[in-house]
Amino acid sequence: MDISVVVPLYNEEESLQELYAWIERVMKQNGFSYEVIFVNDGSTDGSWQTIEALHRQHPAEVKGIKFRRNYGKSPALYCGFKRAEGDVVITMDADLQDSPDEIPELYRMITQDGYDLVSGWKKKRYDPLSKTLPTKLFNATARKVSGIKNLHDFNCGLKAYRKEVIKNIEVYGEMHRYIPYLAKNAGFGKIGEKVVHHQARKFGKTKFGGWNRFFNGYLDLITLWFLSTFGVKPMHFFGFLGSLMFIFGFIAVLIVGFNKLYYMYNDLPYRLVTESPYFYLALTAMIIGTQLFLTGFLGELISRNAEGRNNYQIEKNI
Repeated sequence: MDISVVVPLYNEEESLQELYAWIERVMKQNGFSYEVIFVNDGSTDGSWQTIEALHRQHPAEVKGIKFRRNYGKSPALYCGFKRAEGDVVITMDADLQDSPDEIPELYRMITQDGYDLVSGWKKKRYDPLSKTLPTKLFNATARKVSGIKNLHDFNCGLKAYRKEVIKNIEVYGEMHRYIPYLAKNAGFGKIGEKVVHHQARKFGKTKFGGWNRFFNGYLDLITLWFLSTFGVKPMHFFGFLGSLMFIFGFIAVLIVGFNKLYYMYNDLPYRLVTESPYFYLALTAMIIGTQLFLTGFLGELISRNAEGRNNYQIEKNI
């Protein structure tokens, strides 16, 4: 199979028929063998009934996954990736803001230009300022932290992947924003970008708040940076900080102690060590340093891969 198109969706019943017809037209024009995997993320409208109707009309091409409740975009992509069989996997949103006409060029960049991942860049957007401004700040931060300097739109839903990429990364929580970073950490370094057409939303309204998405994305970025940098060896982070604090605290205790001995030796008036606030600050630093060191040690013993992290309740598969 040439292409798998994975479409996560939540309450998008108005657009699904038109979206599939558009994808089908593009695929037939270019002679691609394909499948479209709709992942219904707990929709409360008639989205699943529309997907079932499309499957009856196109049983070989239309696949569907239905969650019992709303889990989020990352779980939807994870399950879609797990089921995808195409040599190239395309992801796009279901709201018709991503154009299926971009698929042939994305496919060519993967198969002929040798990219592992190609991310869309909606250079000209039709979103309100409340969404575009946080997006710009988010992307600037993501470029800095990830080291992927050539991407302008990390969170663009329209992306293309070599099959090996999506089978070797784990998208969980809210990490869909950082799939290029996940791919880079997994050893897939040839990551490209393509300017894509962004269409105004035709039905309904956006399901994502701008500033809330920015702050959540910022926290996820810190998590991913920490896990990719210190996840395998947490002692390198906690152990270093703990040792540093313990050494500073120990040196401070020695200074306080030697200071008292100096005054005693020279028959000068002196205070008890316990009367000095520096003694308690030093003691606190030593205690915190010890705790940080133990945290790093325990982190080495505990696997960060929690059992059942990607255990999602799927009601139906078609």
